[in-house]
Amino acid sequence: QVKLVESGGGLVQPGGSLRLSCAASGFTLDYYCIGWFRQAPGKEREGVPCIKSSDGSTYYADSVKGRFTISRDNAKNTVYLQMNSLKPEDTAVYYCAAGGPTNWALQDEYDCWGQGTQVTVSA
Repeated sequence: QVKLVESGGGLVQPGGSLRLSCAASGFTLDYYCIGWFRQAPGKEREGVPCIKSSDGSTYYADSVKGRFTISRDNAKNTVYLQMNSLKPEDTAVYYCAAGGPTNWALQDEYDCWGQGTQVTVSA
């Protein structure tokens, strides 16, 4: 059984930082793309970053380039999302997703999802 568990969400002030973790079990990260999606109230779910667990290639949405960094620790089967310079518009539920997508940003190309972790950026 494939399982993804997110953690690390919480409340942070604008300009602050937060690190999210996605722990995977039931499969190896080696042949999967692990992505982070987010969904704010009233908005569509959007891809944020992705990392290919096979070679470490990374991709980022334009809105988070230079602020967010995705990384992995294969020994722990964990992917991290370091979020810096957070803005109120970053407030959303963040989901970890895994699959073998052709286009990393399309949510329907991922077949395994975590439960999500809430990130709130507010003063």
